[in-house]
Amino acid sequence: MLIVHGLDLSYFTGKLEGYLRAKGLPYRLEEMSTGSFRRLARQTGVQQMPQLELPDGRWLTDTVRIIDALETEGPEPSLTPSDPACGFIAGLIETFGDEHLWRPALYYRWAFADDARLMSARLASGMLRDIPGPLGIRRLAILWRQRARYLRGEGVTSSNQAAIEADYLDLLDVLEPVLSRRDWVMGDAPTRADIGLFGPMFRHFHCDPTPGRIMRARAPSVAAWVTRLWALNGIEGADARSVTSIPDGALPARTRDQRCGHGRRQGPGPVPARRSRLSLSDQPLPGRAAVTPAARVLCPAPIRPGRSDRPDRHRGRPTAGRADHPRTPPSARPA
Repeated sequence: MLIVHGLDLSYFTGKLEGYLRAKGLPYRLEEMSTGSFRRLARQTGVQQMPQLELPDGRWLTDTVRIIDALETEGPEPSLTPSDPACGFIAGLIETFGDEHLWRPALYYRWAFADDARLMSARLASGMLRDIPGPLGIRRLAILWRQRARYLRGEGVTSSNQAAIEADYLDLLDVLEPVLSRRDWVMGDAPTRADIGLFGPMFRHFHCDPTPGRIMRARAPSVAAWVTRLWALNGIEGADARSVTSIPDGALPARTRDQRCGHGRRQGPGPVPARRSRLSLSDQPLPGRAAVTPAARVLCPAPIRPGRSDRPDRHRGRPTAGRADHPRTPPSARPA
């Protein structure tokens, strides 16, 4: 049986569990402690969460690489469309979930008192269970750390809080009509688009008190989609290779500009929050060349390798608490 080493409140552990359930692969979750986090880093050479232990003794890290490997080796059903355009869009939405949504997800978890109180207590009694000292002291320590790192450290201020909160609301408004018409983001079968969105939507936005209340009231079809994916066992789920066309609404028609000041790492300087269209625009980002129509046609080929051969440049560094991607700064990635 597969063993997932992670946390039951972790963004990327939830993403991996959602994939394994959709795939019908049996697994058990082994809850990490600070000691096991360090031990697994010595085992694999990288400090990440989650890590997947295979029955044959191999270890896999980074959810994108894990899914790539299991899609190649594993049994049906596939969650990767065989149609190149559909596969590209599914991967694009997965990347959006991996690389953008974790900021608003962490904001909602640590900016609101009820959420922060609950999750700091769970971390203190969970991952920090092997640290000596009173539970209350551990809870206060993790609360201070998470807020310092994922609120102040990511540049959250009173001037951009509304934009960060609206990022989640906009996403619900985009997904609700899509998932009220069909079961899955791209049609009749779950794809990697669903899995990429499931990480933040399940463990953070669905399970945390404040965004969970918002989801149930504002986007009940999204809430139903979360539970529908969690209930999959790989048998009743259709195969993503049946997805051969991009349905209406598969790509968000509207989103808040991702350079709206979510944090100091977003760009060379502050950019005011504004509405924008999510489109393959010819307008270059600051410091980047424009993408030509010809390059856009050719881009599906290099994009997947670029995501799967990310350098482990943080290998061996002390990055406790960071989850998933080696390419992410050591200060990033939660729970």
